[in-house]
Amino acid sequence: MSSGTESLDERLARFAARAGGLDERRVRVSLVKQDASNRSYHRVAQDGRSFVVMVMPVDASRSEEVTSCGPPPELPFLNVHRYLARVGVPVPIIHRYEPAAGLMLLEDLGDTTFEKALRAGDREDLYGRAVDLLAGLRARAERDVDPSCLAFGRAFDRNLYRWELDHFYVWGLVARTGRQPATPQREVLDRAFDRIAAELDRLPQGFTHRDYQSRNLMVSGGRLVVIDFQDALLGPRTYDLVALLRDSYVELDRPFVERMVARYLDALGAAGADPGDRAEFLREFDLLTVQRKLKDGGRFVFIDRVKGNPGFLPSIPASFRYVRDALRGRPELAELASVLCEYVPEFT
Repeated sequence: MSSGTESLDERLARFAARAGGLDERRVRVSLVKQDASNRSYHRVAQDGRSFVVMVMPVDASRSEEVTSCGPPPELPFLNVHRYLARVGVPVPIIHRYEPAAGLMLLEDLGDTTFEKALRAGDREDLYGRAVDLLAGLRARAERDVDPSCLAFGRAFDRNLYRWELDHFYVWGLVARTGRQPATPQREVLDRAFDRIAAELDRLPQGFTHRDYQSRNLMVSGGRLVVIDFQDALLGPRTYDLVALLRDSYVELDRPFVERMVARYLDALGAAGADPGDRAEFLREFDLLTVQRKLKDGGRFVFIDRVKGNPGFLPSIPASFRYVRDALRGRPELAELASVLCEYVPEFT
């Protein structure tokens, strides 16, 4: 029986013993990851055997990301995991889940994230594989719509896009700079944000991971494995590709990005999906970059100021440089670019 003074390591060692067959007295526990959410991940190991334990808060079913729907009937990680595994997407094995304890025993995928693999690996090969995996997932999901999967019951819509842009305004602009735009400038921002949200809302939607980037892909045993998929929802085809190729943690040049976009569309076609018009796809890609990376920059400030985690602040400049570059492909948003130049240092 556990005591009220039991440490987290002791709690995890007991869980590893009953869920993974390890010896509680000899288990070694180490922190693997503490991300921007309320979840944390710990490795439990003994004599060459190891697992990862996901530690969740009491309200684990509530998304850390804003959604336009109510509380889910099932833990989103379990629900979306089941769908992804069924359609052939590599995801970590779930060995055991104890809801009352807020603990899940997962396959240990090691420590090599996609981001780390890029430091010593072949960039062309790694991104090519990630793009092919994403295209395959999207094509299969467009053919296999599953109402039992939570992702198909929640979606990006105009209000959510607009909320995220306002999140940037509050945290990435006002809080970050300490300056409040004058009324005419705020009106320019509001018009541009309304236009962006409305245009994105009109795009066709399908299964979207929502955060398909270099820290949410693991390289394990020579394969790519997808993690952190619990916030999946319906969104445009461009969304996950923007997350990957306009990653705040890894900056990529425009020619490389366009080459990977072309590969993605080719892979969609090879998987039996209609890739559509390439020029229009790139225009949508740029617009989604503006929306997503403004939101990310604001979110990173929020995580610092509200959650006390400054670890994402170094990624803000890359996020805003991506916005600056994407706006060059959307001349109708020139007024937005002009206002941002006054408040976002990365635009100058």
